[in-house]
Amino acid sequence: MSQVATSENLGALTAQGTVVVDLWAEWCGPCKIMSPMLDELEQELEGLKVAKLNVEDYPEVAENYHVMTIPTLIVFKNGKAIEKVTGAYPKPKLKAYLTQKLESA
Repeated sequence: MSQVATSENLGALTAQGTVVVDLWAEWCGPCKIMSPMLDELEQELEGLKVAKLNVEDYPEVAENYHVMTIPTLIVFKNGKAIEKVTGAYPKPKLKAYLTQKLESA
């Protein structure tokens, strides 16, 4: 199950493996669509870890990664942010994207 990311624990959560950080807010409709899909994909895709960070609580993290729109997914590999994707996607497209990121790990 996904973990709650904060500005304090983000480094530790993303330090090893492939981790997708979902930047979201409570008022964001597309974020509410993406959240359960990410939970399902974390269960379906071996090696995928998901962390969720509320940008209302930690705006400094969003600013640090130049996030202007949510939902935004930031893909980390072994602690390094390697890619940023913005917007809501259908589950099959998101699954194909994340599978590709895991295979290139």
